[in-house]
Amino acid sequence: MELKEAAIARRSIRKFKPDPVSRETLTEIIAVANRAPSAMNTQPWEFFVIAGDVLESVKKQNIENLRNGIPPAPEQIISGWPPDSPYRKRQVELGKQLFTLMNIPRDDMAKRVEWMERGFRFFDAPAAIVITYDKMLSEPGPLLDLGAVMQMICLAAVEHGLGTCIESQGVQYPSVLRKFANIPESKKMVIAIAIGYPDPDFPANKVKSSREPVDTVTTWVGF
Repeated sequence: MELKEAAIARRSIRKFKPDPVSRETLTEIIAVANRAPSAMNTQPWEFFVIAGDVLESVKKQNIENLRNGIPPAPEQIISGWPPDSPYRKRQVELGKQLFTLMNIPRDDMAKRVEWMERGFRFFDAPAAIVITYDKMLSEPGPLLDLGAVMQMICLAAVEHGLGTCIESQGVQYPSVLRKFANIPESKKMVIAIAIGYPDPDFPANKVKSSREPVDTVTTWVGF
């Protein structure tokens, strides 16, 4: 598969088949992603790949924490979007698509809560990749490099017929991950990627998010 094909085919998957993803396949994906560029070849990323009973325990504890009102405590601050900005507008447009496909009315709080919980259980994926970096590194230095390797994982997964969803909910309760996945205190958790075989019948998996035209986001100089 050509890079262009993978980039166009990639989309966020929000429900997966229960079929497991083999360690060999995940190793191949990470080996490709590991070629991502980084500042002065520092390669600050470290991966914790979770599946099986360990992942199920993380999912269960995340949901218990949510339902018991335990506030999330992410180690990486998540930025908000100004209400009148184009960034917030794009977010709202995506939300409308998802909720329409999933038949979630605006005033149906039960369905909205259930939808939110999906992210905290990794959208029912059979595996998840948690991307971390060592706390000895200054912030935000490694984040650009982690973004590059994150994208490489998602593109490499497409070639194997896998889907992914980059999601911050998966690392909202770092103490849960430390407990079940043995992630040491010296590592800072930045993002999670749910990964598995997409469920083609799930309505939200049909979303293909829009993109701004190239000339809207590009300033040409000297052409």
